[in-house]
Amino acid sequence: MLSGKTIKLVLFEVVQFACLSVPLFVIMERFASLMRHVRGGDLTAYWLVVAASIAYVTTVSLLVWVPLKYFILTSRRFISEITAWRPITLAYVIVCPLPCFGILLAGSKVQVDGGHRLDRFTELAVSLVLLSLIILDVVERIRPLRLTGQAEGLELDFELPTPVLTHLEQVTTVSSQVGAERGQNGSAHQTESGNVSSGSHWRDNEGYSSRATRRSYLYSSSSSSRFFSGRLHSICVRDPRVDALVESFLFWMDTTEMVRAAEVSAVYYTNWVFPIYILAYLSTLRLVLTPSSPLLPFLGVVLQDLPFLVIRLCLVGVFGYVTPLLYIMKNLFVCLTYVYFIFMTKLKVFNRTSMF
Repeated sequence: MLSGKTIKLVLFEVVQFACLSVPLFVIMERFASLMRHVRGGDLTAYWLVVAASIAYVTTVSLLVWVPLKYFILTSRRFISEITAWRPITLAYVIVCPLPCFGILLAGSKVQVDGGHRLDRFTELAVSLVLLSLIILDVVERIRPLRLTGQAEGLELDFELPTPVLTHLEQVTTVSSQVGAERGQNGSAHQTESGNVSSGSHWRDNEGYSSRATRRSYLYSSSSSSRFFSGRLHSICVRDPRVDALVESFLFWMDTTEMVRAAEVSAVYYTNWVFPIYILAYLSTLRLVLTPSSPLLPFLGVVLQDLPFLVIRLCLVGVFGYVTPLLYIMKNLFVCLTYVYFIFMTKLKVFNRTSMF
């Protein structure tokens, strides 16, 4: 009887191998059909491309994928020390998306050089490649978690990632200490002035305490627990396995829209398809880093937002509105906010406490 861990391991490995082989087979078959139409129905070119796809998948599986998987499963101590990047993801990005985007470019080039407009098979191809990337990323994220029951360390309440003020104390002033030491031996004027100063500080401290308490109540998990108590408490649950799936899809929305612009006939049958697919592939290199890596925002700006902003502005200027303005504004705002908050806020002009 197989254990749960063994079944989970086999399931994950089968899913990841399917993500490796299925996009390659589908894209190569579509490219083989295109070559058959270009050569006037010649089946020789079709079967040569199909045989090349089978040979490529077999070679990559035996020489790259299986040895790397075996090394990772048997050398857990070495792999556990790698916390900034993911070797499996790096190998996948090299052996699967790179040839897939290359075949798409070859299909466009064959039709442009021959003066044909036979097939634009980018929708299915790109969807398969990006879906495989998402599935691979989700599998790598939820691999340490269980597939049944609640995840380990699951938080049942929505919690904001902000500092929480949990303890407030009254601060004793010097004037109140002096007044307490003098006691009954002091003059009435000194006692009265000591009480006034102490009371004045108490009012200030009480005002600060009430403001801090209200703020800590607003940003604390206990307040959210009381707010979502009752019937809604059962649905106000965050599961890291669900979050990983949602974040992975949102992570690739910009790249998906970028390659969708290449499906327009006016763009696909021109040389503009080359920079689009090249930049789209470069954006997939971000997947190599772990989701918690501090280099991920920088690579997101350098490999995605800034190049996508430039190419989108060029596409709008040449072909019109083939890409939504929403993504142009997204790339622009991400670049501007990254430069401002990371670099410009360190300048003295933007580092004054008196300013907003």
